[in-house]
Parts: sequence; C-alpha cells; structure tokens
Amino acid sequence: MPREPVPTWFYALVIVRKDDRFLVVRERKHGQRWYLPAGRAEAWETLDVAAVRETLEESGVPIVLEGILKVQHTPSGAGARVRILFLARPADDTPPRSTPNEHTLEARFVTLRELNELSLRGPEVKAIFEWVAAGAPVAPLDLLGVE
Repeated sequence: MPREPVPTWFYALVIVRKDDRFLVVRERKHGQRWYLPAGRAEAWETLDVAAVRETLEESGVPIVLEGILKVQHTPSGAGARVRILFLARPADDTPPRSTPNEHTLEARFVTLRELNELSLRGPEVKAIFEWVAAGAPVAPLDLLGVE
C-alpha cells in the first residue's frame, strides 16, 4: 500500500556578506522586524534560483552565491519544512533598497554591532551572522543538484 506524500515547503535563506557587514531586510510581515533575505521556493524553481530571486526582490541587491552553510529539515504533524542557508556576496555595488515594495520596507548592510540596534525577527539572525563571521564551514553549491 503506497504512503501518502508528505507536504513539504522549501525555503532559501541567504546570508549576504560584504566585508564585515551583513545584509538585512525589514519585513512587511512578522511585526516589521529585521531578518535576512529569505523565502519559499516556487514550484518551478531550484533552491539556488529562489535564493537569488528572493534576495533581489527583498533587498534590490544582486548576489553571487558562494556556497551552502546548512541544510535544515523540520518535520511536523502537518508536513515538513526544509531550509537551505546560502552564503553569498553582492554581485556589484548596487546599494540596498531604501524604499518599500510589496516584499519589504527597506534593506541595509550592517555590522554585528549595528545589528544590536535593530528590532530583529528573532535571535537566530544574530547567531547566524556571528557563526559566519567566526568562519562557519561552507559546502560547495554543487551539493545541491537536480534529479
């Protein structure tokens, strides 16, 4: 007897680092707090494409993905969530958006010290940035592939 498929949502979270600064976005949802560029992959896109798209939509900053920091799988009674944390750098000198759009209110590069002055969506943001600043291991992008 075949088993029912498990509904699973796939998310790309992007840690964009420029020297000693990290890209954060102020979200329209979630209490208008600061978070990293992130979002759910669409049915037609791979996770790396979702990472680039979400970062551009939310921050206005084009990026180059450098690797994978972590893969997280969180099952629940209703399904499961898979998150890929990507490390990226800006593709050029395009400044972050300072005007609202349908996704976010604004974006900026901040140091770890400046991060303390922002109302963050949760402590995860600072923990991830500190982990990356301390030299988190980075896996190659080809770890992800298409079947």
